[in-house]
Amino acid sequence: TTRFRSARTLLLRTSMGLVCRCPVPWRALHSAGAQGSGLGFWSSARSRAGPSPAWSQQQRSVSSGGGEKEVMLRHLPGKHAGIAEILMHRVRARNALGRVFVKELFDALEGLRHDNSVRVVIIKSELKGVFCSGADLKERAQMSNEEVGHFVQGLRRLMSEIAALPMPTIAALDGHALGGGLELALACDLRVAASSAKMGLIETTRGLLPGAGGSQRLPRLIGLGLAKELIFTGRQVDGEEALSIGLVNHSVAQNETGDAAYLKTIALAEEIALQAPVAVRMAKHAINKGIEVDIASGMSVEGLCYAQVIPTKDRLEGMVSFAEKRLPQFTGE
Repeated sequence: TTRFRSARTLLLRTSMGLVCRCPVPWRALHSAGAQGSGLGFWSSARSRAGPSPAWSQQQRSVSSGGGEKEVMLRHLPGKHAGIAEILMHRVRARNALGRVFVKELFDALEGLRHDNSVRVVIIKSELKGVFCSGADLKERAQMSNEEVGHFVQGLRRLMSEIAALPMPTIAALDGHALGGGLELALACDLRVAASSAKMGLIETTRGLLPGAGGSQRLPRLIGLGLAKELIFTGRQVDGEEALSIGLVNHSVAQNETGDAAYLKTIALAEEIALQAPVAVRMAKHAINKGIEVDIASGMSVEGLCYAQVIPTKDRLEGMVSFAEKRLPQFTGE
């Protein structure tokens, strides 16, 4: 992306060769997109990271260390093609956010960020009854005050990188998501919960406050007053109440195998994966960045995103398939 500035306009030359004129102040748009957009308008992350990795297996570990892997990345085959899963499997600590676990999550995100074959990402637990139990308090107790500060700053960055993934993300909550575990789910675009799952930002019951984005994302999702109540009290809610307050998108009755939320998540991911990938990514970007600025600047962000879709083959396919009365076959081009 090349930027051209003047007092009245911002021109963005996109990777597709299109120049977009934006009649709003540069400062307003920069504040809307400078932090972790992941889509190339205002970020140079793509050029820093290099090309997308080649995936030779349906599932591969993202840990560089030895021993049991705590996080794995899986690309689903067949009719689920285009869906990738981040699988959390830290058995002894109930997916607590320890050093190795967090590093492997970072590595998984790096593998996904520039993979254009991925249309939807699901984050799920491989442990029955738990999504993520939050902070690893045993590990945290061994840290100095300075180390704690640096580690929590890293957690905050982790959640921001999840939120900045260009494709939609869905958290499948078949078990408890507490503290940092709920913050992980809040960083996703959508959340599906089993009715029996417990969720809460419980940090105040441990002498802390949410430090990985929870104090910022929860109010934006469910409203200021209710978010304050839940954070101040450290109260937990189940899936049904979470649905009623807008914390999750869907709540489903848990089944005997303990994966009802995951099954609903797969169905939702399939529905998204059928749509035009570039359009979906641009829609996510327009929503995420537009909501952070005033409505006029938000309209300009929308215009920039729309301009990215105009020259795509998928847009033409959408019009042709409509005229021919058939389902579109989107390729992401």
